[in-house]
Amino acid sequence: MEPVVERIVATIGDVSCSSPVTGPGTVHVGGLDVALGEVRPGTPVAWSLTNAGDAPVRVRSVAVVFRLPGITGPLRMLRHGYQSWSRTDVAVFGVDRDPSTTPGSVEMMQGIHHADQRRALDGELRSEWLTVLRDAGGRSMLAGFDAGVEHDGTWRLRPSGDPGATPELWAEAFLGDAQLGPGESRALHPFVTEPVADGDVCAALDRWARRVGSLGGARISAPYQVGWCSWYHYFHGVTEQHVRDNLSLAGNWPFEVFQIDDGYQSAIGDWLTTNEKFPSSLDALAGVIAAAGRRPGIWLAPFIVAPDSEIARRHPEWLARFADGQPLWGMVNPEWGGGRGGVMYALDTTRPEVLAHIEEVCRSLVEAGFTYLKLDFTFAPSFDGVWSDPSCTPAQRVRAGYEAVRRGAGDGTFLLGCGVPLSHVVGLVDGNRIGPDVAPSWSLPGTAVTLPGYEATAPATLHSWASTLSRSFMHRRLWLNDPDCLMLRTDETDLTVEAITTWAHAVAVSGGMALVSDDLALLGAGARSLLDDVVVIGRAADRAAIEGAAPRCEDLMDAAVPTTLTAAGYALTADPATATSTLSRPA
Repeated sequence: MEPVVERIVATIGDVSCSSPVTGPGTVHVGGLDVALGEVRPGTPVAWSLTNAGDAPVRVRSVAVVFRLPGITGPLRMLRHGYQSWSRTDVAVFGVDRDPSTTPGSVEMMQGIHHADQRRALDGELRSEWLTVLRDAGGRSMLAGFDAGVEHDGTWRLRPSGDPGATPELWAEAFLGDAQLGPGESRALHPFVTEPVADGDVCAALDRWARRVGSLGGARISAPYQVGWCSWYHYFHGVTEQHVRDNLSLAGNWPFEVFQIDDGYQSAIGDWLTTNEKFPSSLDALAGVIAAAGRRPGIWLAPFIVAPDSEIARRHPEWLARFADGQPLWGMVNPEWGGGRGGVMYALDTTRPEVLAHIEEVCRSLVEAGFTYLKLDFTFAPSFDGVWSDPSCTPAQRVRAGYEAVRRGAGDGTFLLGCGVPLSHVVGLVDGNRIGPDVAPSWSLPGTAVTLPGYEATAPATLHSWASTLSRSFMHRRLWLNDPDCLMLRTDETDLTVEAITTWAHAVAVSGGMALVSDDLALLGAGARSLLDDVVVIGRAADRAAIEGAAPRCEDLMDAAVPTTLTAAGYALTADPATATSTLSRPA
């Protein structure tokens, strides 16, 4: 499968312009000069753009459009998700649809789960950062961007417009209406298209991740992580006493990290003060955890604030805005309250004083003793809106926030990204959530409230399973994978024993982080034995990844939900419909 360059398309605001491409050189399109290097399979393509006019322009995107000659349908596409919780699956062109085109789709969900929050075209499929295509003849091709630091990279399969013609593949640099001044030039992230030798998609994904991690200075040296987290038993209702009770029961458990999750803060945005459920100060809590021999960890959502938070009241000028001047929404979660029914505002990470504030918050948390920070809902700076510096792309806004976190936290603090556009944070985070939230149920309960098109991003252990297998190749290449927490309890859960075991073994064989999130008082000898098994397998799989053998998901391109994962001689196979599985071990 060898794509052929046809044209370049530039989108300025809502207007798209197109110019044909005949070879390497500069193409004038829509008032922009786009310089395109030689396009050869397996070689990164260099390109850049320049504002050729005498007035500023807002560039939404620039794309190189390829024909895909000679393919045999149906054509399958690996759709890699935008951020931690976004679905990664395999879709069939002409059969499946982009979730944004689902009737009733909500634009905020589109912004959370795609670089471009606008509705996709009818018949279009898209993937963020990278993709794999495979036709009915078994020919496969990987396509990926080298980075996502300066802008997003989106791969789009679109109908060509000619009946019976093969689809077009778009390599899109998404700049999100970033403003370019007259004569201003910007280098764009190189991208590569390469045939998959012998159809070995796992090996191709591993090569791509190694390259991107090396180019981005990926932080992959942290030790294998085992810990406890408060979220999946206590949720927002967690109290200081809950934390202390579990710490007192953790004596012989192999936890290195002990993390307080959402529920301690006085308000979203006011991270240094606790609420009435946590009468002790943060430094006192960190001291108690450290005295028990664990690394203190804490959760925060550093880029959003509640309307009634102290920070929002004191600094309304720090908020990004809608076009009408109202504060830009960065998330909606009724559980948080905040004075507007759970609406949270996005901090403007293009303002130096906002970055200084984020830096100081993280420095203060580390000085209090928390050297493990979980950073959540960090997609907020990517939304369309009015930002203080209009020249910044969404990727640059997210990246700037994370850079401020790292400056404040220091090099020795473990940063765990969550709800983050994955391509933006290579080289800044030590670990990254790579799937939706688990839940005390395997699939979505019938009573679950979801938004049209995005059901597979809602909390359910099945959804975590799918992402853990689909993104297993990223572990120890771009960061340490965080599949999300183990679910060990057999009380206060709808998970069967088979489902608990299947998920635990998926976490183990992936080599990713192993965090428990149950009330330890509910866990007996069976749960402890399962955790010990997870740690043994996980350390072996993690060690294999470090030594060069990444986990492999052999049936990644065969079904929407993959079924197999292998690493370090272990092979896990499951039936996603029933949550039953078999695990074979090294001889």
